Amino acid sequence: MNEKDFAELSAGHALDALSADDEQAYQQALAAHPEWEELVDTDAQVAGFLAEGAGEEVPPAHVRDRLLAQIGSLPQRMPVAAASTPEDVVQPESAFAPEPVVEREPIVAGPPTEAIQAVQRRNWTRGLFALVASAALLVGIGWGVGSIMEQVRTPAQVQALEQIEAAPDGQSATGQFTDGGEAEVHWSPSLGKVVLTTDDAPKIADGRTFELWFVRGDEPIAAGTFDPSDEVTALLDGDFKPGDVIAITVEQAGGSPDGKPTTEPIVAIPTA
Repeated sequence: MNEKDFAELSAGHALDALSADDEQAYQQALAAHPEWEELVDTDAQVAGFLAEGAGEEVPPAHVRDRLLAQIGSLPQRMPVAAASTPEDVVQPESAFAPEPVVEREPIVAGPPTEAIQAVQRRNWTRGLFALVASAALLVGIGWGVGSIMEQVRTPAQVQALEQIEAAPDGQSATGQFTDGGEAEVHWSPSLGKVVLTTDDAPKIADGRTFELWFVRGDEPIAAGTFDPSDEVTALLDGDFKPGDVIAITVEQAGGSPDGKPTTEPIVAIPTA
């Protein structure tokens, strides 16, 4: 047995997923190669992480679906050849008539059941090993299940706002909407990111949307759209330069068709 084969058995052993025969092969290989003990310890640590790290929280549906799809991709039992049916047998006309000689195709024997089961065990163990190796990589770079799920759940604009607020050069400024209410712009030159937040956005007609702009000198540069909401956190798209004015106009659904504002800004906040 080589080290790769042993690694597959070690992963299965750590997850308590080996058959009796594979467990025996695992123990014999470990006794013959004590230098592989470090691999066993690593797999045991990862198995412990999988058992304790996830907690009792129900995973999101897309994570469950991805896991089921991966499990479904593992080889299943091979189909068993159909047994001969009565129609396959030529019966004599009577009990006393000589049985006719029937020419039959030679029967090709399939692999023995033991061989099929061995392949199934090996493929299943290889799949488990891949899952364990992935978890080991996450542990190695310092990511727990909680950190991963938190990143998945947090919208990009919220992550950007948190990064700006934590950046040494993070700044913010407030501006007034033309009909009252305030909007706040947050930016970081080192990150090159700008986020606009407000809970005072004015009401607009159906079929209209808010569009964001970097105003650089006399040139407005489209920076994305957002729909009306009670609380807005919008990450601007595009390259930010310190000194840009951040403006909002009201445009048709989907934004200005020619990339230029079609209305006057309802708020403009300088970042100088």
